[in-house]
Amino acid sequence: MRKLVYYIATTLDGFIAGPDGADPTGPGGFWPIPDDYLHHLVAEYPETLPGPVRQAFGIADEGTRFDTVLEGRHSYEVGLKAGVTDAYPHLRHLVFSRTLDRSPDPAVEVMSEDPIATVRELKRHDGKDVWVIGGGALAGALYPEIDQLIVKLAPLTIGAGIPLFGHGAVFAPRTWRLTDHTVLDSGALFLTYTRTPAGNESA
Repeated sequence: MRKLVYYIATTLDGFIAGPDGADPTGPGGFWPIPDDYLHHLVAEYPETLPGPVRQAFGIADEGTRFDTVLEGRHSYEVGLKAGVTDAYPHLRHLVFSRTLDRSPDPAVEVMSEDPIATVRELKRHDGKDVWVIGGGALAGALYPEIDQLIVKLAPLTIGAGIPLFGHGAVFAPRTWRLTDHTVLDSGALFLTYTRTPAGNESA
């Protein structure tokens, strides 16, 4: 069965963006992107790189992990402000919003229905895994359905910002098993956690 994977960069203190929600890797951003980090992304997660970056690196590989990306409206609007209507043209791209009445790009599907119901339907069909890019609010809404976390842990603290599962996440302890890890010389860690069976979760 396809897995729902939350593949996300986070600081040591658990934030995925600053308080304003702007792209922390964009112009004037605070997020470090050393060479070994970028090369690891190209080698291991090529399908998670935006289309313009893939073009710049000459990447044509579809990748082996994901064929679908899920995004919340606020996260999607970060790209729109930069003039990018579909950052992932090589993936099926779903944007969840109850206020966006039409898609700015014919290849991007705007979804107004319950994201959990959508994910459960996606899981019923064959394919590669489904990637939740964010933001935190969408990840929080999909928290019960997330099967795997791939955390790109930056050697960075920011003190305040958007937490991993957004500000509206409910208290629901889950346990996870570390199934893979990579430590880069620059200090970034790639940590893969697979959700443990329901019977092993905390009460």
